[in-house]
Amino acid sequence: MIKKKSFVLRIDPDVYDAIEKWAAQEFRSANGQIEWIITKALRDARRTVVKTNNENQEEDLSDQSQSSASE
Repeated sequence: MIKKKSFVLRIDPDVYDAIEKWAAQEFRSANGQIEWIITKALRDARRTVVKTNNENQEEDLSDQSQSSASE
């Protein structure tokens, strides 16, 4: 299992509600949606973090299952 850092995030309630609705449409939790948004923003800015092979394999499997679920 991938080890993750926990932290408190203060966010406008209306923004959180919008994220929750978006997450529900994508079959994700609000937390998963926020993580996906941040990861996508990092990737788009070409600031992705290099991961170990084991973590990449787990992430690839997760991405595949999520993309097939949204089709």
